[in-house]
Parts: sequence; C-alpha cells; structure tokens
Amino acid sequence: MTKFPVFDGHNDLVLRLLRGDVTAEQVAEGLSDGHIDKPRAQSGGFGGGMFAIFVPSPGNKAVRHEEMTKATYDIPLPEIVSEEEALDWTERGFTALEDLEATGAVRLCRTAAEVETALPAPEMAAVMHIEGAEAVDREFERLHTWHARGLRSLGPVWSRDTVWGHGVPFRYPSDPDIGPGLTEAGKALIRECNQLKILVDLSHLNAKGVEDVARISDAPLVATHSNAWAVCPHSRNLTDRQLDMIRDSDGMVGINFASAFLRPDGRMDAEFELDIMLQHFDHLVQRLGEDRVGLGSDFDGALVPAPIKDCAGLPNLIEALRSHGVDDGLMAKVTHGNWLRVLRKTWGV
Repeated sequence: MTKFPVFDGHNDLVLRLLRGDVTAEQVAEGLSDGHIDKPRAQSGGFGGGMFAIFVPSPGNKAVRHEEMTKATYDIPLPEIVSEEEALDWTERGFTALEDLEATGAVRLCRTAAEVETALPAPEMAAVMHIEGAEAVDREFERLHTWHARGLRSLGPVWSRDTVWGHGVPFRYPSDPDIGPGLTEAGKALIRECNQLKILVDLSHLNAKGVEDVARISDAPLVATHSNAWAVCPHSRNLTDRQLDMIRDSDGMVGINFASAFLRPDGRMDAEFELDIMLQHFDHLVQRLGEDRVGLGSDFDGALVPAPIKDCAGLPNLIEALRSHGVDDGLMAKVTHGNWLRVLRKTWGV
C-alpha cells in the first residue's frame, strides 16, 4: 500500500456481485474486467471506501449511456421501485458484503478508527452504504437492524423518486433545482439517521432536497460522489450555493470520476486528460477549503477517465495532483484524511 492510501466515497462493486457478473472469490483473487478487485486495489493504493448497496432500475443502462454521448440530453427518470423488490436486493447486498469479507477481500468497518486501521491492510476497508432507500420501512425498524449489522451511510434517493424525496435526472445542460424536496417521511428519515449517526449522502438529491437536509441535519453535509456544476453544468453536480452549505456545515465532497459529470461538455466519453479533474479539484478546494475535498470514484458504476481506467490506475491521478502542486500534506487529506475527519465527526468514533 502506498503512503497515500485512497479512501473512496462510492463504488458499485456490490451490484456486480448481485447481478452474478463476478463472485466474491474472484474479487479476492483478481478480475480481468471491471474496476475493483483485491490485487488491483493493492497495486493502485485503493484502501477501500463506501461500498454501495443499490437497487437497479428496469431498462437498459447502455441505452442511457448512448444518449449521454450527445451534445444535449434529457433522459426520463426511471420508474419508482417497489419496497418489496428493493428489500430483496438490499438484503442480498448486505449478505454479499459479508461474503466478500469472508474471502479476505474486504474488512467491514463500523468506526473511523477501524477504517484508519484497515487502510494499510491487504483487505480493502469497506463501509456499508445504501444508495436509494426504497427498502427502508416507514417505522425504521429495518434501518435499526441494518445499523446493527454495520450500515453507516445512506443516500435517500438515487436518480429516481422515492417515498423519501426526489432525485435529479440525467440531463445536460441543467441544474439540480428540479422539483420539490424531501417528503415529510424523508425529513423523518434524516432525523432518524442523525439519531443513529448514519451519514446522509446528498449525491443524487435535487436542490430542494439538499436544502431540506441542511435545515434538518445536525451532522456534516456530505456528497460522496459529486462534482462542481461551475465546471460541468450537469444536474448531478453541485452548485456553488450547495457547496457553500456543505462548507458551512464542515462537511465534504468526494470527486466523482464519471466522465459525463467531469467533462464540461457533459459527454459520456472517457477519452480526456486528467486536467479536467483538476479543474473540479481547484473549484472545490477554492469553495470548500482543503479539509473538505476527497475522492468518490463511482468505480464499477461509471465510465471513468481513460488515464485512470480502474483502481490500479489511481497512481496516475496522484501524479497529476502532485504535478499540479499538491504537496504531501494536502495529498494525505484528499486521499483519505478528510474522509477520516468527517466520518469521525459524523459517527463520533
């Protein structure tokens, strides 16, 4: 492991496991495709991160990606997923992460201290995260059960509506001020997460939803995998107003590696140099400060820049940051230190 192990705000490896694309044993031994496995993680300094449990929408993701190669696009939000369907996927997601731990590929972490200890280890530090809370019941009994099982981070929505609130569409150009914010049930969910000290993820929430969380939450505001709207005017990115709210709460943003949310032209095209990522980095540091910017790759859920390719390519990003003038102190913050700070402040341990 390098001296700058990367703790990452978001990846979708669990979805590959649930779809049967790979097995836990293959992740431990090494894969020929995808973005994350144990050997490549060790090679690239990928120390771990938030492992998302996500319920996929019906339809063909490839069609969405094809639309996103155009100069402009406005892709309809997917249909709402039923609680019953979401529950099945979510329960199997927890089991998949536990199976992954059993192979020695990851070490499940429930405290910031456990994350810090795991980062230099051969196993990836894995924090259980739910992306889109369709499986959470209105009485929050499952939320408490899953918290006891290890859940430490939750996004109320993905880019589709839930009983809790409203997501942003895949629309370019556009801003995230789209539709109403959290429902009354969603506001109760934020309060319950605060009580349990579960991190609330703002990524995918629309503008009014973010404002609702800011009014309600007593924890730092965190967007695990989002970018700067000022650089790429995509609805998935954060406006300066939103960044100011995150700064004022002493929260943070993890830079998303998804090509369409990085490129100023909004295209889903991986052929570009890392100077575009550095533009987002500069804007986020200028707006948030050096203590509130990290990485949130979206590995295994996005088309990432060709110079990175997968988690073994993280040294290319480290070198780009170093050539950009980032010294060792700031590098340690961006790669993992800022995440450890905000996790301690949110979880209390």
